[in-house]
Amino acid sequence: MAIILYRIGRWAFRRRRLVTGLWLSTLVLAGIAAAVAPAGQEEDLSMPGTESQKAFDLLNERFPGSNSQGAEARLVFRAPDGQRVTAGENKAAVEEALDSLGGGGQVSSATDPYRSGAVSENGTIAYSTVSYTAAAVDLTESARNALQDAAERAREAGLTVETGGSALDSEEEPGGTTEIIGVAVAAVVLVLALGSPAAAGLSLLTAFIGVAISFGLVSALAVPLGLSSTVAILALMLGLAVGIDYALFITSRFREERARGAEPEEAAGRAVGTAGSAVVFAGATVFIALAALGVVGIPELTRMGMGGAGAVGLAVLVALTLVPALFGFFGHRVLPRAARRALRPGSGRRPVPVAAGRAGLGTRWARFVLRRPVAVLVVAGLGLGAVALPVLSLELGLPGDESKSVRTTERRAYDLLSEGFGPGFNGPLTVVVDTQDSQVTRATTDRVAKTLRAVDGVASVGDPVLSKNADTAVLTAVPRTAPNSDATKDLVHEIRDAVSGVGAGTDARVLVTGTTALNIDISEAMADALLPYLAVVIGLAVLLLLVVFRSVLVPVKAALGFLLSVGAAFGVLVAVFQWGWAADLIGIEQTGPVMSLMPILIIGIVFGLAMDYEVFLLSRMREAHVHGASPGEAIVNGFRHSGRVVAAAAVIMISVFAGFIGMSSPTIQTMGVGLAAAVLFDAFVVRMAIVPAVLALLGDRAWWLPRILNRVLPNVDVEGEALNSHAPAPASGPDAPAGRRLPAGRG
Repeated sequence: MAIILYRIGRWAFRRRRLVTGLWLSTLVLAGIAAAVAPAGQEEDLSMPGTESQKAFDLLNERFPGSNSQGAEARLVFRAPDGQRVTAGENKAAVEEALDSLGGGGQVSSATDPYRSGAVSENGTIAYSTVSYTAAAVDLTESARNALQDAAERAREAGLTVETGGSALDSEEEPGGTTEIIGVAVAAVVLVLALGSPAAAGLSLLTAFIGVAISFGLVSALAVPLGLSSTVAILALMLGLAVGIDYALFITSRFREERARGAEPEEAAGRAVGTAGSAVVFAGATVFIALAALGVVGIPELTRMGMGGAGAVGLAVLVALTLVPALFGFFGHRVLPRAARRALRPGSGRRPVPVAAGRAGLGTRWARFVLRRPVAVLVVAGLGLGAVALPVLSLELGLPGDESKSVRTTERRAYDLLSEGFGPGFNGPLTVVVDTQDSQVTRATTDRVAKTLRAVDGVASVGDPVLSKNADTAVLTAVPRTAPNSDATKDLVHEIRDAVSGVGAGTDARVLVTGTTALNIDISEAMADALLPYLAVVIGLAVLLLLVVFRSVLVPVKAALGFLLSVGAAFGVLVAVFQWGWAADLIGIEQTGPVMSLMPILIIGIVFGLAMDYEVFLLSRMREAHVHGASPGEAIVNGFRHSGRVVAAAAVIMISVFAGFIGMSSPTIQTMGVGLAAAVLFDAFVVRMAIVPAVLALLGDRAWWLPRILNRVLPNVDVEGEALNSHAPAPASGPDAPAGRRLPAGRG
């Protein structure tokens, strides 16, 4: 692989105008495609195969005009202190507000709270359910404005009015202040790490081009593939993070090859052949892990995996082709200042050996770990274990209005309904009775209603609503407890067990659904899939690292380290989002369960990123070991050449991920905190502390490989050993004619 990538790097350098032109053309085409494509739709979260999803599908079939997953809004009215909402003037204000919605083209119905019994027992709170014929993203601006105008009419009459429901949902748009700050921090880190604004600009420029293409393609394919704004934001987040890192790795190797005396084209080829091999491997691991999210069975998670994998794949292609092409345009400007001065005519600078001078921070840290491997291992391991302890209290759920800020009208409407009608009112359960194959529709429905009322924990059961053909009945059961409570989860299972016996004797099918039941089903499916998916990812990591490093213990050590970093990241999520620790610092006003999609999504993403740092650090260590260095010398060599770059890459990735914490979407907030914490723990604790400590204790045994595996495993040559015999070696002495040896930075 190294030979092929070496040729690609040299070709891209020589044909830099062609390569750059092709990428810019792709960028323009992606932008045009995004501009002319229709806007995508935010589809409701679904879980094919679950009871709740089957019931939703049945409702859409038997009640075709109702659109069971269409937009819905609730107007919640509260009378002034000391008054009742049923009083004459207040009642007239409510009815006038609701009448103003009647002419809306997308309004299917707006219930009258006085006729439907939607008034609290003390008469202070009432609500109206406004149903729409279209999904939330398809609502016109006039329909949304009509809802706001209706609420304002009642407010002018002295009532407190709040609105909630899916009709208020909107797409999350990227480009906030915190994201800009994250990118700015990444730019500063690049300048400090590379010592050249031009080199930093090159890495940022290539990452932005890759991200812009990815974002354009996701926008263009939003309608045919059903991609949501969350998919676009994930593609932006991952593409930007790995795009900067991959460009940084190849740029750093290019500068190192130039410092060893290689000519620019040769240095570009060798940079792509060596660092590019690690980029391909690292990108492939992220791609596979994200693509594997499709096996979980949730369409939205599959689409998020597709979008993220596509962005990472584009980042790899950009790093392998556009980065070496821009080396030709940027020339000496990508080199450190000392190297640029040495290249000036008549500078008289003497050649400086590579990595000469005072040992850098990476080298000093490696030597410190070698002197105290047991202490470092114990402190780092116990520290991560302590951070991971909160994961024992992990609760999974899906965010609703209860998780929003109290400053939002949705949250205030939620609180008013809980106050007036009980905490379970915001999470009603829909019980669907399918009597198509039964001859006793009414009797079966009555038995189901009687059974529901007998279940402890059910506050009320509404009258059944029959379909046009009278073959399906729908009942609404209101729990006594809040939607995300454990008691409600138990109640859903108890109801399903209770009504299953009713349908068994009559050939009727009874299904329990509703947003609350669907969220419970998805959360349980995620919890059940977590360990199998983790096992698949760990197995894949061991297999890939076994091939790359040709060692048995190195992959096992890497997998265990990955588990530590992921466990610690989950601990942070529980502490912040469930317990509220430091929540105020990052603008999280409401605690609750961790979003059920996050653990699997974070595992898939962090797996690939962890392999990035493992490969870039250990490839240099293995290279030194193969050339006869002692175990300690190999560790120091790896940190001397890669420690600073890996640390910079990790800080950049943390900055990019943390920049998304400021967004209002709970999904993006959770993702930003989880990924930033996971990268922090994996890069600086696992790869920088635990890995060298374990390698120091194992010694030569770390690179042991059984003979049979040595014969059957393919040699992927991530270190680029084949280049030493295939291409001219860089100049290694002061009399080398190929070029001048340049000053190198400290390791």
